Amino acid sequence: MNLDGGVPRPFVRPMRGWWRRDPFFVRYMLRELTAVAVLAYAVVLAVGVVRLSQGEVAWNGWLAALRAPWSIVLHVLILAAMAVHAWSWFQIMPKTLPMIFVGGRRLAGATITRAGWLATALTSIALFALARWWQS
Repeated sequence: MNLDGGVPRPFVRPMRGWWRRDPFFVRYMLRELTAVAVLAYAVVLAVGVVRLSQGEVAWNGWLAALRAPWSIVLHVLILAAMAVHAWSWFQIMPKTLPMIFVGGRRLAGATITRAGWLATALTSIALFALARWWQS
């Protein structure tokens, strides 16, 4: 019983819109939302694999759909979202990796982030070159 004789009520924290109350959490939720772009592109690629298995006509139809203006706009939006997604991953990387020591000194977080971007750039260039070579 309370001092006033009433039955105590449990404290209930309001959860509705909790992430909108703090700018940090708003940015966090927007970054997490970029994972939907990764899912969307995975679906686009999975549909391509299915169309490839269905034969040349289905494959060519899928390729034609990719050339449509709405598809190009979708791909630009997905690319932007994936760039933000990658940026957030590389910003988090130094915080999630175990401490790395080189020559007895701890590797700086900025170095880890730059190494991630460098690896991404080099891999992208290599894949682009491989695709161009394969096409010729």
